[in-house]
Amino acid sequence: MIQRFTQFAAVATLFLAGPVLAAEPLPTVKIFTTGGTIAGAGSSGTDMTNYKSGAISGDQLVASVPQLKQLANTPVEQIANVASYDLTIAHWISLARKINETLADPKVSGVVITHGTNTIEETAFFLDLTVKSDKPVVLVGAMRPATAVSADGPLNLINAVRVAASPEARGKGAMVVLNDEISSARDVTKEHTMRVEAFRPTDFGYLGQIDEDKVVFYRSPTRRHTAASEFDVSKLDKLPVVDILYAYVQPSLGLVDALVKGGTQGIVFAGTGAGDISTPERGALKNVLAMKPDARPVLVRSSRVGNGRVVATKDYEPFNMVAADTLNPQKARILLMLALTKTRDPKEIQRMFSEY
Repeated sequence: MIQRFTQFAAVATLFLAGPVLAAEPLPTVKIFTTGGTIAGAGSSGTDMTNYKSGAISGDQLVASVPQLKQLANTPVEQIANVASYDLTIAHWISLARKINETLADPKVSGVVITHGTNTIEETAFFLDLTVKSDKPVVLVGAMRPATAVSADGPLNLINAVRVAASPEARGKGAMVVLNDEISSARDVTKEHTMRVEAFRPTDFGYLGQIDEDKVVFYRSPTRRHTAASEFDVSKLDKLPVVDILYAYVQPSLGLVDALVKGGTQGIVFAGTGAGDISTPERGALKNVLAMKPDARPVLVRSSRVGNGRVVATKDYEPFNMVAADTLNPQKARILLMLALTKTRDPKEIQRMFSEY
């Protein structure tokens, strides 16, 4: 009798439990590595400044975070292994091409790029303008090297993979994930030299955050990006030369002439206040205006302030200067480089700055 009851109970348990379901397949998130502090190593656990960026390979970096295996299949490809200030435009173009090829595979949910924090916002914005997919493109770094006590890289990398695998992250453009926060590539900038909370989106706030239970988004970018972008680097091996001039009291007027003689095709002014340029500098620009239109560098006004718009005003109409809107100088430079692959018309370039 007891044996029959045991058999019945076993059958009933199976019936109530229902059919045995196969585990959901893990998403695939390709990880591209470029070096930086997240792959850095110091001589001790308290060495937070005198360490070597890019001391750990991409495979080693991913293998050091075994929790990733529970989140996604994460194939790794090393693009570079340097401090981010040593990355080049050639690296950018190669990376954009590889990402476009990768995201064309329907089996791939998204990509993660490990990167040094010094220029992560620039690479992120370049990819925001050149990746041709609405799948997530997530850049991640660290403010402490991998060998440091309380290194922030492992959790940042876990969070980046979680965002890249999240269906809600589609259509958000390129993003930067650090310190449990998700920022738009267009808006984010580094505001502290050392702290783990070094990154802030300028005027408009974070896109979302990563908590233990889920990835949460609260807003979406409204400017054109990724799949909606008109820029294409698939057949390019370089970009037009664009330089930045920083504003300060009594600037050296020979810098404009030096840039023009050096072959620059565009100049971004990191102006004071709302993108203001000094009267002596305006005088120096008369030589630029005297050049033939097809040889004259395109001029853009941005601001050194860090927040707020730079708008077109009558004072600068004679100089055909493009207003950078809320783009900081380093991001205005990237958009101008890409714009110059399509046109030299300041009015058309102003249209681009108003849309991206």
